[in-house]
Amino acid sequence: MRLVIARCQVDYVGRLTAHLPMAQRLLLVKSDGSVSVHSDDRAYKPLNWMSPPCWLIEDHDVWTVQNKAGEKLVITVDEVLHDSKHELGAEPGLVKDGVESHLQELLAEHVTTLGDGWSLVRREFPTAIGPVDLMCRDDAGKSVAVEIKRRGEIDGVEQLTRYLELLNRDPLLAPVAGVFAAQQIKPQARTLAEDRGIRCVVLDYDKLRGIEPDEYRLF
Repeated sequence: MRLVIARCQVDYVGRLTAHLPMAQRLLLVKSDGSVSVHSDDRAYKPLNWMSPPCWLIEDHDVWTVQNKAGEKLVITVDEVLHDSKHELGAEPGLVKDGVESHLQELLAEHVTTLGDGWSLVRREFPTAIGPVDLMCRDDAGKSVAVEIKRRGEIDGVEQLTRYLELLNRDPLLAPVAGVFAAQQIKPQARTLAEDRGIRCVVLDYDKLRGIEPDEYRLF
């Protein structure tokens, strides 16, 4: 990755035109070919950018970034204050939320929470489109794919639906039922899941951890 801090002006020519007057900015050139222009007054969104596939031509003080559609980002550099290159290495990817991964671990240990006589086949059961959180067998020995979320939303139901479509093509597993488990499940997600024959289960995180409610009890 190349980082350039420069006094520059930027002109974009394409489906529309845009102009950034002369000022100090950060120019970010990534190994994928993308170039973005940043200021110091926003968290993440660049002022302007060109996404790959594109190419950069540096002609003295003029940078021209162009893509296959003929769109151009023209950066006129008045003064370079900093210019450095850094090798970031391979991106390991976003790590799952700690609570969500812990939910998976706890539910795997206490799979009978989903039903008496249930057993765990495997955590992170592999498929061609990604791993299913838990693969289980119910009390009748039938396969059940379980998708676990901290907050159950429509995207999670769609994800489980894709897994089920793929898993049910395997004659050694089919028929595979689905369980959508989360600490909270939005009404729209529940409606979609039930319409697709997917069972919804609300998880009690403290109960899975073996923590009793801190309340007075009569019995």
